Amino acid sequence: MSSNRRLFWSIVDKIEALIDSGAYSAGSRLPPERELAETFNVSRPTIREAIIALEVREKIEVKTGSGIYVLKPANQIGAQNKVNAFEVTQARALIEGEIAAIAATTISEDELARLHQTLVDMENSEFIAAADKEFHHIIANSTRNSALMLSAQNLWKLRSSTPEIIKDYDSVCSKDNSKTLAEHKEIYLALKSGDSTQARVAMHSHFNRLINALFDAVETRALEEIKQRNSEKRGLYSIPNSAHM
Repeated sequence: MSSNRRLFWSIVDKIEALIDSGAYSAGSRLPPERELAETFNVSRPTIREAIIALEVREKIEVKTGSGIYVLKPANQIGAQNKVNAFEVTQARALIEGEIAAIAATTISEDELARLHQTLVDMENSEFIAAADKEFHHIIANSTRNSALMLSAQNLWKLRSSTPEIIKDYDSVCSKDNSKTLAEHKEIYLALKSGDSTQARVAMHSHFNRLINALFDAVETRALEEIKQRNSEKRGLYSIPNSAHM
């Protein structure tokens, strides 16, 4: 992710944190763009992009000619309990990183052979999803730890637990198969060599790229949604040309 994108999302996070903390209370009006730009020491275009993302996240509402208003949370308790793709991916990175570290010392030759077969299967576009799932399943099972195996299984189920998570994962998992394959190979080689530290690092790198890809996909979708919304508004408020004007 570029530095500009990181800056844009950091402003989103800061404003959202202020809203969640009550500094910008529900129903109140946010400071104008110029003041926000000065507060966060960024350009006004960066503030505008952050406002777009916050509007898509339903944190604020932009009222033309009036200002930017903080929305009331639709269901605060439900929002706290709702899991998103970023949380699932972070949890998988933390847990599967340790699973890989343990597996480096416990995985059998038979399991390594099966793991290698998933790499072969991933080269066939028909079997990418199944091979990906089997790859992580084999590694978790090779720890011989039932709690870790169950944790990995439950986290995998969370990938398809809500339409939002499914949509986010579909937007990135259907792309960059070559990168996924290369990352799986790095994990496989670390496990084959019995290197716990490298296995953990390789697994973390795999999920770190996925998290960044998710951010890129969500950002692109958010901007597309607001452009579509603005296009509809532009058509609604446009004044047709007239020969009599």
